Amino acid sequence: MKRILISETKKFTGNEVIIKGWLHRIRSMGKIAFLLVRDRSGIIQCVVDTRDIEIKGLKLESVVEVRGTAIKNESVKDGVEIQVHALNVISPAEDLPIEINKESLELNLDVLLNNRVLSMRNPKINAIFRIQAALAQGFSQYLTQQGFTQIFTPKIVAEGTEGGTNLFTVDYFDKKAYLAQSPQFYKQMMVGAGYERVFETGHVYRAESHDTKRHLNEYVSLDLEMGFIEDEYEIMELETELLRFMITNLTQICRTELELLDAHIPVVPMEIPKLKLTEAIQILKTQYGKNNIDGDLDPEGEALISGYVKEKYNSDFVFLTHYSQSKRPMYTMPAGEYETHSFDLLFRGLEITTGGQRIHQCEKLKSNMLKHGLNPNNFEGYMSVFRHGMPPHGGLAIGLERITAMLLGLENVREASTFPRDRNRLAP
Repeated sequence: MKRILISETKKFTGNEVIIKGWLHRIRSMGKIAFLLVRDRSGIIQCVVDTRDIEIKGLKLESVVEVRGTAIKNESVKDGVEIQVHALNVISPAEDLPIEINKESLELNLDVLLNNRVLSMRNPKINAIFRIQAALAQGFSQYLTQQGFTQIFTPKIVAEGTEGGTNLFTVDYFDKKAYLAQSPQFYKQMMVGAGYERVFETGHVYRAESHDTKRHLNEYVSLDLEMGFIEDEYEIMELETELLRFMITNLTQICRTELELLDAHIPVVPMEIPKLKLTEAIQILKTQYGKNNIDGDLDPEGEALISGYVKEKYNSDFVFLTHYSQSKRPMYTMPAGEYETHSFDLLFRGLEITTGGQRIHQCEKLKSNMLKHGLNPNNFEGYMSVFRHGMPPHGGLAIGLERITAMLLGLENVREASTFPRDRNRLAP
């Protein structure tokens, strides 16, 4: 007899079945014991006659095989339970360092992360990463439908995309190399290679000394780049449709997980509100008396302007546009003397996306590099494509952990990272 998943048990009511999973909970009532067994698809109650089957010494989270008859019981979840005929311990568990079968794990974050694999067995924490996987799936699915090609770019690079700062150094044989801050250069090169529309889901690395609830030193970036655009508004329009698809897809395939976490799913408006950064700064000054702003918004500013937009436009999202040239990388298309054709997307008070139009003219790119204090000769591999015909193009990057955290109302972005890397954490 083959193993079936717990979620399939109802289809076998009245028949003998075999399930395998982790022992989630034990409740002994003398002659009868109720065991909750968990696998990747759910949890089921198993009824044991302790006169026939020994359960003494059985420990939580042991991996077990249960053989028994699936019977109807409308008083239990999903209306089915298993009357156990045989119980086999496949792999016994030792005493647990943390209690994981509570509905909510009220643990210090460090304790939670130090016991990450165990903590992810908790259904609520497990649900976070099923939801995250569905978001990444929706990103890939929508862009594929729109004619984008998935790419896979190097994570060991010779130069940084952001001008050589905040880089992790790697010993690469007899050379110095770095961990990639972004696939930006390669996305652009692939547009220039004739693919026109490309996307990647991959890890990026930032050697930033921040130790905040919104920063990670390694995170997953959802990147896209597209050629033959008119301006950055075309990118914002694409992201609006992309987010709508991702969230709709999520609600269809993760209904159980979203209900378990009591997630408040946002409505993506037909047109996400847009504010020039200078307008947002002026609103913060006049409406909130916030004057200590130097060309960008700090976390408080992002939260305040998001609250303003929510109240005025009933939107959880807002695009901030036209960031100053001093605050954007050298490949960003200038807009006039001081601004750029760029944007950030704020979601519930946190920046989850940076994007915009890129420079596609070789001489203009070279000039902008010099303006940013960079030597174009250090970027020869990147620059070569611009000398051989590059279309107007632009793109964006979405932080997967950030969008997951804000969607689910998590307090710290580390909660949305399977094995977070920050300035203090390199294990597990």
